[in-house]
Amino acid sequence: MAVTNLGMPRMGFFTDTSVCIGCKACEVACKEWNGLPAEDDRAWSATSFDNTGELSGTTWRHVAFIEQDKPMSGTDGTQLLMASDVCKHCTHAACLDVCPTGALFRTEFDTVVVQTDVCNGCGYCVSACPYGVIDERPEEGTVGKCTMCYDRLGVGQEPACAKACPTESIVFGELDDLRELADRRLSELQEQGVDAARLYGDRPDDGVGGAGAFFLLLDEPAAYGLPPDPVVTTRDLPHMWRTAAVAAVSMLAGLAATFWGRRR
Repeated sequence: MAVTNLGMPRMGFFTDTSVCIGCKACEVACKEWNGLPAEDDRAWSATSFDNTGELSGTTWRHVAFIEQDKPMSGTDGTQLLMASDVCKHCTHAACLDVCPTGALFRTEFDTVVVQTDVCNGCGYCVSACPYGVIDERPEEGTVGKCTMCYDRLGVGQEPACAKACPTESIVFGELDDLRELADRRLSELQEQGVDAARLYGDRPDDGVGGAGAFFLLLDEPAAYGLPPDPVVTTRDLPHMWRTAAVAAVSMLAGLAATFWGRRR
């Protein structure tokens, strides 16, 4: 069982894009519950129903519409992929590593949350995220991203996006249970001839140690704007700190030797 440092089951999201209908109920529920503003500055595109465009400091769930010229199995014409993207709540979270104020912290549910009253808006976490999820909120002077509705979890409620999803494309629960559900769903699709179906973010041995929010996709990750092989951007930090420490000790030793040599 995947458990947190407090011995509790790790909680997460499984997003099955094969049953997403693009209704954006998750986006609306997320914004409404978290008091996030609408993206008023975005114009509707003539080629897409996507009015939010991407995840941002004020859009923590984003439903993407990807129209492709290749048909789905057994159909003619184009293929329209729809997927609700969200923060991955990485096992090895680079945003946590680089935050200088402790504004980012890991909860008892093994999710990653921003404390806006501690955030100084430095933006280090923005560049550290391998998925480009976390973003600045210039008007607030902070950053923002999905909290997996930490306030709701604390009182035994599921996140607003999962509760609002009419097709159960977004499923919330214990991470081990979600992985079993995802494996069964993947097998079903493959038996139906959907050869392109694949899981993304479910492997604990991937570049971020596995995600707390993972997906069933119907095409390559790049088609959804997801990095094929995400890697925690701070993976080399321990080696860098050790190297810096050795260099500092060597420098101090050299200075000391020079100092004592001159005194003699």
